[in-house]
Amino acid sequence: MTAPVEVLNAAGRGRVVLLCEHASNRIPAEYDGLGLSEADRASHAAWDPGARTLTLRLSRALDAPVVASTVSRLVYDCNRPPEAASATPERSETIGVPGNVGLSQQARDARAAAIYAPFCKAVAQVLDARGPETVLVTVHSFTPVYFGQPRAVELGLLHDEDSRLVDAMLDHVDHVPHRHTERNEPYGPADGVTHSLRLHALGRGLANVMLEVRNDLLRTDKQVAAMAQDILALLDPALKEIAIKEEAS
Repeated sequence: MTAPVEVLNAAGRGRVVLLCEHASNRIPAEYDGLGLSEADRASHAAWDPGARTLTLRLSRALDAPVVASTVSRLVYDCNRPPEAASATPERSETIGVPGNVGLSQQARDARAAAIYAPFCKAVAQVLDARGPETVLVTVHSFTPVYFGQPRAVELGLLHDEDSRLVDAMLDHVDHVPHRHTERNEPYGPADGVTHSLRLHALGRGLANVMLEVRNDLLRTDKQVAAMAQDILALLDPALKEIAIKEEAS
């Protein structure tokens, strides 16, 4: 039986811990495919295409531990709290999810216990074993066209109440002038997407960022390598600046 969460490079010595909540489109057999077509199960509705591959490349560059879900976000979205309807959505953009329609509270609670709780426990174990200098980075991808509207942004740097890492990264946006980079785009805190940052980083006082990468830029290994390089061009100097400020305080 496949575990609902995987922890990779747990002994990584880098400052960063990486999360990938939407790494997989796997739907365990007991959910009977959620009534979805094969095309829908492969679509961005079911996962974040390219996000896991990008996460692993960043992990190698940063020697960072990785915590990743191995279950489709349509079964349970690990970037949503159990009380949120979007944790088990009945619809994702234009795709209906028959297996999520009319779920009882008992069924919702069972999914949270089976998928969300182990994910959160794994994150807590990794973070609790490290010091307060740890930086949390969550990795996501988004569709280039949403409800028929093209999206120009290529790399989104998202934050909630703690913006210090994003502020520092944006200070170096001239390092990647070829990338359309924006703060809190194409989503932001008002969309409920910063749950993991709030739950796992804010309470611990950890600097953090949620990366959102347009998924048409993650289709090949060459594209993933280029995007990772550009992210590191922003992240590496930002990490150094934050460390200097922490030492001075």
